Amino acid sequence: MSNKAVGIIPARFASSRFPGKPLAPILGKPMLQWVLEAAQASASLERVIVATDDERIFNQARRLGVEAQMTSAAHASGTDRVAEVAAALDVPLIINIQSDEPLLEPAMIDGLTAALQDDSVLMASLMVRISDREQVLDRNIVKVVVDGQAYALYFSRFPIPFGGSDYFFKHIGIYGYQRHFLLDLKHLPVSRLEAAEKLEQLRVLENGYKIKMVECECATLSVDAPRDIIKVEQLLKSRRQ
Repeated sequence: MSNKAVGIIPARFASSRFPGKPLAPILGKPMLQWVLEAAQASASLERVIVATDDERIFNQARRLGVEAQMTSAAHASGTDRVAEVAAALDVPLIINIQSDEPLLEPAMIDGLTAALQDDSVLMASLMVRISDREQVLDRNIVKVVVDGQAYALYFSRFPIPFGGSDYFFKHIGIYGYQRHFLLDLKHLPVSRLEAAEKLEQLRVLENGYKIKMVECECATLSVDAPRDIIKVEQLLKSRRQ
């Protein structure tokens, strides 16, 4: 792989549904540590940086021996926080790694970095097949439909495509970017579809850009609320068996 990437983990403390989420303990380790360990095991990352506006998260990252940078508290999204750090870097590829994905696996990051070796791929993300009806109907789980070249056509909290019966694609909110494209994103205004679905990636599609979707087979579960910790711990225990 010719171009390696820098992984940036945006982490904020002030979550309305789960304050302090990145520091929540999972099987005796803070959630941030699970994410960091997976990122550090990726063969395609030359550097991992935690981007935060909270000293507690900053100090935890430093205790774990990981580079951390304080960022503005005014950012409206994790993407903006990642872009602030990326602006000072001289690298071609950036991977935006969510701090609430404790089931992250190194292969997921490597798949994104591989897709971005093609300079025409400005942005990439991950998806996994699901057939469980509960997940399909869950509005907290974002679904995506793709074209024949695996570029995203649309993302929605509703089950898409209508009438699908064999499987759906669940979107995993980890993103890879050509650095120059990431820095341009902050200049795009909030789009109508983005506001309707509350999905930031729709701004990219509505402005005429493409998102390459990389299919993976990894079971993931992002932590949105404290109750999700129990499910994550069960999945992590099953991996060890």
